[in-house]
Amino acid sequence: MNVREELQKLNVEGEKFQFNHVEVNPKMIQAVMINEIVPADPEDDFYGGTEAAYLSTTIPLFQKAGIQVKTIQNILDRGIYITNAVKMPKTEYTVAKESIEKSLPYLERELALFPNVKVIMLMGDVAKKAFNMISKKETRKNAVPSISTYKLRSSEIFYKGIRIIPSYIMTGQNLLIEKSKFEMAAEDIASMYNLIMK
Repeated sequence: MNVREELQKLNVEGEKFQFNHVEVNPKMIQAVMINEIVPADPEDDFYGGTEAAYLSTTIPLFQKAGIQVKTIQNILDRGIYITNAVKMPKTEYTVAKESIEKSLPYLERELALFPNVKVIMLMGDVAKKAFNMISKKETRKNAVPSISTYKLRSSEIFYKGIRIIPSYIMTGQNLLIEKSKFEMAAEDIASMYNLIMK
């Protein structure tokens, strides 16, 4: 199944969303990691190529978590799919609520493609907001409490039987500077991996 082809079916307006151009066996996916927003250049996205900017922090995070990967395909082969909550690049410094809302139907459809997911990781506040918008629509309440991520890290949060792990943004060069967030994100990825390996 090609994810981009599946999501493009919803895009009747023909808007310039960026969807992951990747072939995936949906039944193999046991964990989904939701990053914040697509990059300005699609080549920098997770499935953009070996030199993709997003992989320059993602691969080291996995390695720090003790998961020996060198490519995005290695990550997929372990049953982990990575995507972005917002499917259009940002035009301002912060991500507007409207951008999250516009991308929401695509994120919902994307999550629905994978029937065997055990864990969803929310990498950053935008991912957390987007996921809460989805859960609020269905259950009228937030799946993830609106408190600081570091306070949530030890909580066991479930949504429809799926373990939800709020963590920190996994892209951007700041991550390599903010050592504590890098360490915590790597710990969270290790926890996710342990859950899907059970």
